[in-house]
Amino acid sequence: MVETAAALRTVARNVRAARTRAGLSLEELSRRSQVSKGALVALEKAQGNPNLATLVRLADTLGISVSALMQGPSEGRVRIVDADAVAPLWTGERGGDARLMLTTSGPAPVEVWRWRLEPDETYPSHPHQAGVVETVSVTSGRMVLIVDGVEHPVEAGQTATFDGDAPHTYRGSGTETCSLIMTVHLPPGPASTT
Repeated sequence: MVETAAALRTVARNVRAARTRAGLSLEELSRRSQVSKGALVALEKAQGNPNLATLVRLADTLGISVSALMQGPSEGRVRIVDADAVAPLWTGERGGDARLMLTTSGPAPVEVWRWRLEPDETYPSHPHQAGVVETVSVTSGRMVLIVDGVEHPVEAGQTATFDGDAPHTYRGSGTETCSLIMTVHLPPGPASTT
């Protein structure tokens, strides 16, 4: 419970800082992200329990990565992350999950996710900001990637990539658990002014 409270405080601090940097009021961030003002107020007070969809909407609206909302200060030149040390940001109705392992630094960051989808388990995603590219590499099992309503089967050993600014869904397929690594390539952020 202490780790959850600390993580929520980090998210609260990072959302408030990103909103301030973007020059957005709570009302404007609420309007653009389609997250209620009440939920934003609670989040910035480190209260509530934001789900993955809320964090993705806020990150997209603020032009940053989901992990930029969740990470504390940099830990040095090399960072090694154990999957068991990362709490799932999504848990499916059949036991699947999604864990944001890390985000690379630099002007065009990349999020690295580990996903498990059980057969017929589905995760629908809202379109992301323009310029986001997603890549899924299935390491075991099978899935169906649905982009703009078109189904694309992806099996173990295969990798698919697509523009994330279209509606898309991940669905487990077959009879066994589908494990995959997903990367989310974010567009370069605004140039920093020094």
